[in-house]
Amino acid sequence: MARKKFEIPAMYKSPIIKNVKEANAVTDPRKKDLEPTLLEFGPVSFLIPRHFGFCYGVENAIDIAYRTVENNPGKKIYLLSEMIHNPTVNEDLQNKGVQFLFDTDGTVRIPITSLTSDDVVIVPAFGTTLDIQEKLQARGIDPYQYNTTCPFVEKVWKRGNQLGKKGYSLVIHGKHQHEETRATFSHSANHSPVVVVLNPDEAQILADILTEKRPLDDFDTYFGHKCTEDFNPLKDLEFFGVINQTTMLATETQEVMDILKQAAAERFGEKEVLNHFADTSDTLCYATNENQSATYALADANPDIAIVVGGYNSSNTMHLVEILEHHCPTFHIRDAGEFDSPAEIQHFNQWEKEILTTKNWIPVEKKDLKIALTSGASCPDVLVDEVLLKILEFYPGAKEVEKVIRPFEKTAAEAEQN
Repeated sequence: MARKKFEIPAMYKSPIIKNVKEANAVTDPRKKDLEPTLLEFGPVSFLIPRHFGFCYGVENAIDIAYRTVENNPGKKIYLLSEMIHNPTVNEDLQNKGVQFLFDTDGTVRIPITSLTSDDVVIVPAFGTTLDIQEKLQARGIDPYQYNTTCPFVEKVWKRGNQLGKKGYSLVIHGKHQHEETRATFSHSANHSPVVVVLNPDEAQILADILTEKRPLDDFDTYFGHKCTEDFNPLKDLEFFGVINQTTMLATETQEVMDILKQAAAERFGEKEVLNHFADTSDTLCYATNENQSATYALADANPDIAIVVGGYNSSNTMHLVEILEHHCPTFHIRDAGEFDSPAEIQHFNQWEKEILTTKNWIPVEKKDLKIALTSGASCPDVLVDEVLLKILEFYPGAKEVEKVIRPFEKTAAEAEQN
């Protein structure tokens, strides 16, 4: 089946990365090859992963949002919150008159009660809660008319609903304050007892409570603020499955599943485990898997430094940084505006939740410097182009971009002709 084509504003399209991606799609249509593409400019080279940037859900959201603005001149248009976690996209929509009803943490900016039935409300790619849907409907606004919820998020909800009908409780692997997890929690809590775990460490705590290696009181300490009312792990985890925030590390989600499945085996017996623990590996997002697998391959290519472009509140971007920073100095930047020279760069530290400044961040004196360059799923490729071009300014003797990109343009053009 051909991939759906989306209308993406020209300002987000990339003259450089676009050619690399199109050439790779021609030479590897089944997406089996994870080896990064090497762009050699002489004194510096860039390692470009096989999969990164806009995913299906983000392209779908951008397409719907911009068409909604274009088709509703003169109307008040609102987004529930950031449509995706990329400041460039959100700021452009705001410049076109779109207003946000909520901050990303759920803080109210504009009360829903101030809206009228003539107003347009766009649901972001993360989806939204049943409570907000009901409040919009009470104002005469159809929350599904301009709905950009990612299809893979909706797939998670549907799988949770299937389990709920069978009497299963749900464990959500996610960040409980993230918009997507709040939405998934709301939809899941409508039919099942639910608890959220952040990572394998928390999954192990929950597993130890389930197997009574930890006291039951520990549940309130670690999970009391992120579960449905009166959740009792000894009772509610008799039958359960794990679903996930789609932007989490796929390897971590699998680890969470394995830990809790083993706990179920200990509590109910190895032969009975599949009657108590549901296999939900089908809820993992394909784009998250592809991008993270490509990033592991990028790390294995032994870059000297890595640059990850994306919003500072983007969960999927942070996980790409997490993968790379185990292998080399890694800088998470919003865009090329975070550096002007090799002397210093501003970048986000997700662990300390702060913007850091690093001096002499790029060793321009090093011969054959290899830079891993990638971006999050909500980042336009043009921002990656801008980072690459700005770094090339540090190397006056570097090959011309047109010369390096020409073979990729040729491959893509030949495929289009055929």
